[in-house]
Amino acid sequence: MKKYSKIATYTLAMLVLCLALPACEIDDIPDPNNTTIEDIRENTTVGQLNNLVVGAESGMRNALGTYYDAVSVIGREIYRFSASDPRFTTDLLGSGSNVLNNNTFYITNPWSGRYRVIKNLNVLIDILSDNTMVAAGKLTEEQRQGYLGYAKTIKAHQLLLNLTMTYTNGIRVDVDDPDNLGPVLGRDEALAAIAGLLDEAAGHLEQAGDSFLFPLSSGFAGFDTPDTFLQFNRALAARVSVYRGNWEEALTNLEASFFDLNGDFDTGVYYVFGTGAGDQLNPLFYPQNAAGEVRVAHPTFITDATPGDDRLSKVSERARAATQRGLSGDYDVFVYKNNTAPVPIIRNEELILIYAEANIQTGDLEEAARALDIIRTRHGLEPYAGPVTEEALIDELLYQRRYSLFFEGHRWIDVRRYDRLDELPIDREEDDVWELFPIPFAENV
Repeated sequence: MKKYSKIATYTLAMLVLCLALPACEIDDIPDPNNTTIEDIRENTTVGQLNNLVVGAESGMRNALGTYYDAVSVIGREIYRFSASDPRFTTDLLGSGSNVLNNNTFYITNPWSGRYRVIKNLNVLIDILSDNTMVAAGKLTEEQRQGYLGYAKTIKAHQLLLNLTMTYTNGIRVDVDDPDNLGPVLGRDEALAAIAGLLDEAAGHLEQAGDSFLFPLSSGFAGFDTPDTFLQFNRALAARVSVYRGNWEEALTNLEASFFDLNGDFDTGVYYVFGTGAGDQLNPLFYPQNAAGEVRVAHPTFITDATPGDDRLSKVSERARAATQRGLSGDYDVFVYKNNTAPVPIIRNEELILIYAEANIQTGDLEEAARALDIIRTRHGLEPYAGPVTEEALIDELLYQRRYSLFFEGHRWIDVRRYDRLDELPIDREEDDVWELFPIPFAENV
């Protein structure tokens, strides 16, 4: 991420991100080659603030395919066969003497993609760190709070994705000043900081009135007001609480989120894609029976499934098996059915599973089993009939998360936080299952 800190000014960051967006306009601003943050703050228009919001949401999608491939291959959810790059089946699977490299696309691209968005959001936060625009009559205080609530929520989410990859190697949280970066924080400190940032954002959203002044895409449909965006914020906070093992806190955050035991599993917030100029296609979609660039489900996803489970519709049988370097798959990944299908950031089915997990961990096993039965029966399975013990219900929880959240970026994280990486299948004799990614080389330059 350091290599991106040499961008000349905050204004240039706004320009670069805006140019990547369709129908994006910039009002007159001071000379970007000779400006200061004080100039920007004094002369900023609402249009420029909104460009930053739209730019951040657009940038969240950058390198998303690489992120999902990386965590899903290591987590033995999928194989990623590539005619042009062997590292999906060598480095990521630990083939022979291959290890994860700290200067390779599978970590550097997602890492820098997330920090580019954070840089964009830091511009927004910095501009609105005082009430200059309110005093100038450009914003109301409620509107200022809305921008800050949005920026800090999305910043927390982006930090969490990078921490998911590097785990105990940690991340930089304080990157507000590109020329004076804060230290790399370990996992526990970083999670605490992310939780704190989400709480700060919630405080802003509670003071943001009834509507935002900025546009959000259709991926935020139903979550595009301060009150409903706060529910999204608390859903993310519940996920962070689970990662921290704060189970009572997870339940409290769920209560303030859009969690609904009887609600639509797919209610939530999504990355969205399009075919328009300057837009992006869904990088997780490949046509069925593709050749050259292929994603196939790990064979155990099919063999471990319970008969009648409708979640097997997330894969489709190939006309001919795909093979590469001693690996083979008969079923294409088919979670996303076309190249503009939305990809969930977080949705209600995950929240129900968080609710079940938090109840297991706080001792309400009957309530946990009830929640798991909602998942089972709505996917065509009989109610849970196993022992109602903590150990058995954790096994059941991890099974349901595996199938409900397939190729949504969770499997590797789930088995890792329950210290079960050794249960993931080893497909070739000298393969390895990695616990974490190295911090990118550029961070140490």
